[in-house]
Amino acid sequence: MLDNIEQSQGEVQVAINAGNPTDFKTIYDACMQMLFKISYRIVNDEEAAEDLVHDSLIKANEKCLVFPSLNDCKYWLIRVVKNASLNYVKRKDRERKAYEKVLYEDHRKSESGEIDLLKADAMKKAKEALNKLPKNLREVLILKEYGDLNYKEIGKVLGITEGNVKVRVFRAREQLLKLLGEDDVYLSN
Repeated sequence: MLDNIEQSQGEVQVAINAGNPTDFKTIYDACMQMLFKISYRIVNDEEAAEDLVHDSLIKANEKCLVFPSLNDCKYWLIRVVKNASLNYVKRKDRERKAYEKVLYEDHRKSESGEIDLLKADAMKKAKEALNKLPKNLREVLILKEYGDLNYKEIGKVLGITEGNVKVRVFRAREQLLKLLGEDDVYLSN
């Protein structure tokens, strides 16, 4: 997956300029997949996630932002993508509610086949359980499980200690187990 890019103790950190084409390619190559995973997990739409990530990268490029290191750039982009994705979800939810109010239509679709039904129900339960978690627990779990970030990186993104991240991940997993219960949950493809 994404290698943790950290400078050796003996090396001098070189600033990275998002406006420089060479540096921008480095940023893109190092961050695109991880940012997409985070955004996709939040918005649940591949095209929207890709657009949100590209918009965030373009914003850094157009503003010619200069970061002390690639990791600093990565953490900034994670925050921007996360916030843009959350705003996108809120906007889409408001739009959906407005359409439902106007049209009074039920947009649920029925799946065919027992496995499809089991999958859909299990995924729905898992998403509902994740969304029931408090924001601080949900954020760390999304960054840990879908962003493939380690505890230290999550701490930098959220501005909390590594120990606090570990506690939040543990509590989030515990609460998910309680919310999902002992039911057989079908999550495989």
